[in-house]
Amino acid sequence: NTADTYGALAKFLHWTIVILIIAQYVIIEAAEELPDGLEKLAMITRHKSIGILVLALALVRIGWKLANKGQPAPVPMPRPQRIAAAAGHGLLYLLILAHVGANKGMHEFYEEVHEFLFTALLVVTVVHVLAALYHHFVQKDDTLRRMLPFGRRRAA
Repeated sequence: NTADTYGALAKFLHWTIVILIIAQYVIIEAAEELPDGLEKLAMITRHKSIGILVLALALVRIGWKLANKGQPAPVPMPRPQRIAAAAGHGLLYLLILAHVGANKGMHEFYEEVHEFLFTALLVVTVVHVLAALYHHFVQKDDTLRRMLPFGRRRAA
């Protein structure tokens, strides 16, 4: 990370987690359409494996963020927006890290909690994307550009 933008590792972790979460949704939806059997079991196993990868990458991302505290410098914005941004990021990480353990007797309950957490993650993600687009198109600042894989700062 630099004073102005997120570095390659932060961007890689951010966008890889995004892509993997989308893949998670596609995989589990496809699995639910399959009849019980080896193919469905393989899809569910793939879903669980990718979930563990997302968890690991999210922990690395959080560690990297803590190690690079204050970089890049925040885009100037009113205090309520800064608080909302910090709360939104915290909630995204919390929802990504929320893990529902396996317990045969409680399978249905845990599955419902897992689906609820995904829905909450989806809602918070939509707000996150809308906030980034607001900053890009309305505020015309570099909030979004700093996290785009090949984003460049606006000319001053």
